[in-house]
Amino acid sequence: MPMPERCSRFAEYRDKVLELFASKGFGQVGMRELATCLGLSPGSLYHHYPSKQHLLLDLIEEFYEELLATLGRIAQQAPAKRDKLQALIRAHVNLHQEMPWHFRLVERDSGCLNEEQQQRVRQLREQYERKLLLILGSRSRFSEQGRLAAGHAIAALLNSAPSWLAQHPLDGPERDELVESLVRGAIERVLAPRRAPEAISLAPSIEKTSKNTQPPAAF
Repeated sequence: MPMPERCSRFAEYRDKVLELFASKGFGQVGMRELATCLGLSPGSLYHHYPSKQHLLLDLIEEFYEELLATLGRIAQQAPAKRDKLQALIRAHVNLHQEMPWHFRLVERDSGCLNEEQQQRVRQLREQYERKLLLILGSRSRFSEQGRLAAGHAIAALLNSAPSWLAQHPLDGPERDELVESLVRGAIERVLAPRRAPEAISLAPSIEKTSKNTQPPAAF
């Protein structure tokens, strides 16, 4: 649902609703409690959202809209491949700090949507993952299915990594540097071109020959 069509009262109190869903669990929150949170009567809330699943879908759509907008900005601003990867990682770290409840909802509660709504979420997720691969300029060594799987894995890594160190008492710059190092190494490894079999098989032989041809140590 486009942002202008969203319930204005919901937009105003969105963060409270997000926190309510994320802290109590989507299944534990009823429409009456949601209406109270928004300062609406249950009937008024039903007018805007036929069910709480519709409200959840609205939040998840908002999440992917922001991700896609972020990728669009990076595609325009960072010309070099390595710069784009760095910008991607930093943008996801920043977005995780700005929208922590969204990340938690998408990860934990997407399965609470009906099949049609879940299909919509899959479409948004796949659009995001394809755009990620396009920005990274990957000429994958994998098959087409393998490439799609790589995009899914990279997206999952970018979206989950900022929470890995949440329980550790690190200052912001140190935490961000550690996350960036971990994620960059993993993504670069996935996107690295395949080594030729000859190069792999020759590497141990070259190393062995090099050792055997070393001059004897002087005594």
